[in-house]
Amino acid sequence: MPAVDSKTQSISSVSDEDYLAAYRSMALARTFDDKMAALYRSGKVVGGVYLGRGQEAFSTSLGMLLDRDKGDVFAGLIRDQGGRTAFGESIVDAARTYLGSVEGPMRGRDGNIHRGRPREGTPAMISHLGASISLVNGMLMGKRFRGESGFVGGAASGEGATSTGAFHEALNQAAVEKLPLVLAVADNQFAYSTPTDRQYACNSLIDRAIGYGVDGYSIDGTDLGECLSTFQTAIEKARAGGGPQLVIGKLLRLAGHGEHDDASYVPDSAREGRYGRDCVEVAREHILSAGMMSAADLDSTESEIQNIVEEAVVKAQSEDSPDPAKDDWRALSTPSLAEGEF
Repeated sequence: MPAVDSKTQSISSVSDEDYLAAYRSMALARTFDDKMAALYRSGKVVGGVYLGRGQEAFSTSLGMLLDRDKGDVFAGLIRDQGGRTAFGESIVDAARTYLGSVEGPMRGRDGNIHRGRPREGTPAMISHLGASISLVNGMLMGKRFRGESGFVGGAASGEGATSTGAFHEALNQAAVEKLPLVLAVADNQFAYSTPTDRQYACNSLIDRAIGYGVDGYSIDGTDLGECLSTFQTAIEKARAGGGPQLVIGKLLRLAGHGEHDDASYVPDSAREGRYGRDCVEVAREHILSAGMMSAADLDSTESEIQNIVEEAVVKAQSEDSPDPAKDDWRALSTPSLAEGEF
């Protein structure tokens, strides 16, 4: 199966409606991330905060074009708030997890980024991101064994994860079993502080698609339209029985690995290059130049988004935290604490 450069492939058009919906998820994710970063700096968030700044277009496009009603699943990165929001995670749930509320999906018992609702198609994020691909494979195999059909699994990783054995084993298995997997690799140029020229020797990660026998696409991850059209094609192919689809998004993480990291190792040449563009600003400018919305309407939408985030944080902060003197600390997988039984 071929590796395809997005500039030469035939891709479906993106409607204004889809573009605007994706931008809304991007803006909501960016606003929420910025709020969490501010709370982290003021000591209100315990643990780490990992921003998706610069990766929202790529992440959102995968999450938005998957379909929960068809049984699709989505396993995101630590910096995939855009995709999680687009796939249906509420901002309140995200805020609850960061702030340790017992009302959140993890009941305030896990790290603030390791959240999910497996019954709704969102497994909890695995820090060792290559391992999340095999988890999605297992979910897809389970659906197949139960006689289900028409579903797709979306899994995300960074370019650093492609150097791990878990990545190789999972993608190889998915290819052999022709699983309906769409694997989104955010090539953000640094695995923490390790640049890509110390990660792989091939010209591009898309070269690996040929080796695994899967369809591959290399795209500009800062261009929302290109991301939407490519993921639309990849998801449609996977759903139709075309096997795994590998999508490489070229972009730059516009923040440190986490809020504890100043990203001083990123050279100016990377920041000033095409993939150093802010995908949110690029999308916003396109909306205005294409006449999809007026500046006043866009400002109003962004003010509404700000209010949604502030209300979610206030709600999460007002809720109880776990109480070690009162709580029953059995695992969430036990019957009395299983998801859906509260």
